[in-house]
Amino acid sequence: MTPFRITTERLEVIAGTLELAQAEISDRAKFAQLLNARVPDTWPPEFNDHETMSFFLQRLEEAPDQIGWWAWYFVLNSQVKNERILIGNGGFKGKPTSDGTVEIGYSVLKEFQNLGYGTEAIQALIDWAFNHAEVQRVIAETLPELKPSQRLLEKCQFTNIGEGSEAGSIRFELLRRYSGDGEMGRG
Repeated sequence: MTPFRITTERLEVIAGTLELAQAEISDRAKFAQLLNARVPDTWPPEFNDHETMSFFLQRLEEAPDQIGWWAWYFVLNSQVKNERILIGNGGFKGKPTSDGTVEIGYSVLKEFQNLGYGTEAIQALIDWAFNHAEVQRVIAETLPELKPSQRLLEKCQFTNIGEGSEAGSIRFELLRRYSGDGEMGRG
């Protein structure tokens, strides 16, 4: 695992760079080439519109040293089709706050949902975040009707802590845990 490429059992989770964000918005062929993956016609996934992509691009332009604290791309290494396919994205809404909190978000293309890919990618991102000593808590917000999103968070050991910051949303959290020998864990 390099700092900005995380390999899991089935995925490569790739941190968004300024070049990737620019290509995602303006040059689909270059975007696919940079990811070394096929970009499905159904891209982008739900809840990731042009405004969202532009937000991440602007953040990376303002602070290119914050790679990893913004967007990440989920690339499936398909053994069946012998190809790499972009299936989703997610990431954080910036560096940790003064109390060590980061907020995570995610979205997977419909045709790749309910196969465990989102859980696998988010687990990898949570582990990446908790490898930074300043991160004490990861939060996520979703809507009550998005049951698959809630199940994903529960599989990743998040706890529902009530109302979210936006009207109608609910918030989940995952706290860093310490064992008696000083080692960190989560859950």
